[in-house]
Amino acid sequence: MNKDRNTTGRIIRIWLLVLAGVMAFTVGANEQPLTNLKNYQVNTPHMMSSGLPDAAHFETFKSLGVTRVIDLIPGDRGEEQLVVSDLGMDYHNIQVEWENPTVANFVDYVTFMDSPAQQGVTLTHCKLNWRGAVFTYLYRVIRLQEDEAVAREDMLAIWQPNQTWQQFIDKVKQHYQAESYSD
Repeated sequence: MNKDRNTTGRIIRIWLLVLAGVMAFTVGANEQPLTNLKNYQVNTPHMMSSGLPDAAHFETFKSLGVTRVIDLIPGDRGEEQLVVSDLGMDYHNIQVEWENPTVANFVDYVTFMDSPAQQGVTLTHCKLNWRGAVFTYLYRVIRLQEDEAVAREDMLAIWQPNQTWQQFIDKVKQHYQAESYSD
């Protein structure tokens, strides 16, 4: 059963990458391709993650069906919010401190991801997609109940979590496991 799920997961990822490639090809020649975007990854048909996009990347994302952007970078993010909002996409910033990610940060992420939204794709990003890779991995495993090995493989293609981030992963999983027992 697990082997079938892994095979199915790989087939879906390959299909998504091909689809994203076709869609990127059909974007106008004047738009900056996503190939130069750090650690860009299609996670599911409705989720993408990447390093820090610029304004041209956001225009490309918009043309690819992205309707929501979750920015995991702390600090003043007003300029990005304005760019994203001007393109008609929803913007949400979660101030995730690099050395201190919290369960509350992930709960905020889940709340936004689970909220009724316009149809389309959600982009999760940070500076290098290290935070983003962890958040999308956790969401896929906990909320979408995807095969852990498949989601983890995608995360590890971006980076290997350090001790701080592995502890964060463990805490989030424990939080949601305890929550499921209390239901």
